[in-house]
Amino acid sequence: MRLNGKVAIVTGAAKRVGRTIALTLASRGAHLMVHYHSSVREAQNVVKHARRLGVRAYPIQADLSQTKESDRIVRETLQHFQRLDILVNSASVYEETRFGKIREQEWDKHLDANLKGTFFLSQSAGKVMVRRKSGKIVNIIDSDTLKPYKHYLPYLVSKSGLDGLTRALAKELAPHVQVNGVSPGPVLLQKSWGPEIRRAILKATPLKRIGSPQDIANAVLFCIEGTDFMTGAIIPVDGGQHIE
Repeated sequence: MRLNGKVAIVTGAAKRVGRTIALTLASRGAHLMVHYHSSVREAQNVVKHARRLGVRAYPIQADLSQTKESDRIVRETLQHFQRLDILVNSASVYEETRFGKIREQEWDKHLDANLKGTFFLSQSAGKVMVRRKSGKIVNIIDSDTLKPYKHYLPYLVSKSGLDGLTRALAKELAPHVQVNGVSPGPVLLQKSWGPEIRRAILKATPLKRIGSPQDIANAVLFCIEGTDFMTGAIIPVDGGQHIE
């Protein structure tokens, strides 16, 4: 699939990795629906930058934990563009939760946003793509599902579920729609993490450096433009941490 002239929904596109993914797709000629939850100014900024690249782009606010929002996002995309070719599920909730003190609300917050929301939006978008007999869905997962760490259990469970969802959706939507995942490693460190944590991360990373959001965007680009003969694949972009 060539991106030029295609239409993409990118969730969580206002900031961080999602922003880089959205603008990378725009730089290749893709028109955008820029999803955000609460970062309205940042989303408007992404839309402005995308339009400067010569594509059409619109912001769309939605709480992905509310399943009814999925149909609305797809419906508004079709109203603007009359087509939908690509869905990148990048939006994510990532919060520290201490075992023994995890509340049902915290569990639901992560599972609803990261897993349930991704499924229902993929289902809504997938139905359109199946009718058109063409489409790409790319899920942003997390390489740490293979080596879970403490204090983020609901988050890691939700991302592990997303790994399985990617493979299951690939079966459901074949042969015309390809569904793949990209699993980032250390590309954006938390501001609260000090030099000791950074050193530990570098020690556990064979390439001995921190990646960038552009590394993730490039992998997403490969899933879309690089090949049409790949589905159900999870690409680790983690500096080699998955082999340690």
